[in-house]
Amino acid sequence: MHKHAVPVRVMGSPEEKGLPDGNSNSATVARADVDVGAILNALPDAVLLLDEGSRIRYANASAEQLFQASIENLWGQELGQLLSRSHPLVGLVHQVREGGYSLTEYGVALESPRFAVAGATVHAGPLADGGGGVLLTIHQPSIAQKIDQQLIHRNAARSVAGMAAVLAHEVKNPLAGIRGAAQLVEENCDDNDRELTRLICDEADRICALVDRMDIFAEQRPIVRGPVNIHEVLDHVRRLAKSGVARHVRFAEHYDPSLPPVLGDRDQLVQVFLNLIKNAAEAVPEENGEIVISTAYRHGVRLAVRSTGEKVALPLMVSIQDNGSGIPEDLGQHLFDPFVTTKAGGHGLGLALVAKIVDEHGGVIEFESEPRRTVFRVMLPMCATEENSSDV
Repeated sequence: MHKHAVPVRVMGSPEEKGLPDGNSNSATVARADVDVGAILNALPDAVLLLDEGSRIRYANASAEQLFQASIENLWGQELGQLLSRSHPLVGLVHQVREGGYSLTEYGVALESPRFAVAGATVHAGPLADGGGGVLLTIHQPSIAQKIDQQLIHRNAARSVAGMAAVLAHEVKNPLAGIRGAAQLVEENCDDNDRELTRLICDEADRICALVDRMDIFAEQRPIVRGPVNIHEVLDHVRRLAKSGVARHVRFAEHYDPSLPPVLGDRDQLVQVFLNLIKNAAEAVPEENGEIVISTAYRHGVRLAVRSTGEKVALPLMVSIQDNGSGIPEDLGQHLFDPFVTTKAGGHGLGLALVAKIVDEHGGVIEFESEPRRTVFRVMLPMCATEENSSDV
């Protein structure tokens, strides 16, 4: 018998349960053979059954999908091997087993080179037989939550695009006039006044440079998408960063070599991950700074690409993790808004640009942050071929 099969006979009628019928004329409910494994496999939440040694003795289909492993591979693994010995879930299971009561943990992060879930809700309960078994259910953030977050990022990108168009027209033209007037005055003034006119020109140039940086948000040209090897993109970005802002950082790569091509624009994807790695490099400590780049295949949600309206799946995940001090909690909800930054002297446009490009690719970007661990995850569509189109 396959390990998924958990057949249990459910006694349907009152007589079979040893209860009085209460009405001799009532219809008798027939006995039914119910495959509990089939029921559990239909659940959207991952279900794990752990024995007294926290070894996995059952995993439903959602758990296989979550952990990117079959029940044959999961069977007999200790929870601490699957995650880590110090993972909060290991302590949660121990507490449930010792206390004999159920516990629920919110906002749990589950991550390894093969899988990643942020903000999961985990419920652990002891089995009633007293043998030390524990049942775990893992609820991932809903599709609605992901879509809501994606809409927030889209609105942030659109607000910057609108602002860029207004600034280009309403600010740059008057600034050009101000700068021209200052140059005319500079020709007929003494050295003291010339210092002031030079200041006017410099400040006008500085504002124009800021508006020029925002012009990229106003571009409405459709992107030209094609198959992109995301690992080549990431290697290129790592080399660029290593020769510049990230020369003091240690990089680690955990790549899924079987990942199919991404459907996207190579140059724009380079811009996305260069910005994310640059931010990570600036956040890590000078000593022992580390950035971990990971790729994985996971079943994503379906979203509509704004430029085409086409529905796409997002199974390709790239994560950028750093061991910096983390993102302040009060900035989390606005991190992809323009002019929001944690860096002194920063303009706060890098992540807004990232949100815009990811949006135009029909992708999703999310993050989680705590001291010594910040992770940005980008989910992207894959390039459909005859071999993988059935998997989307």
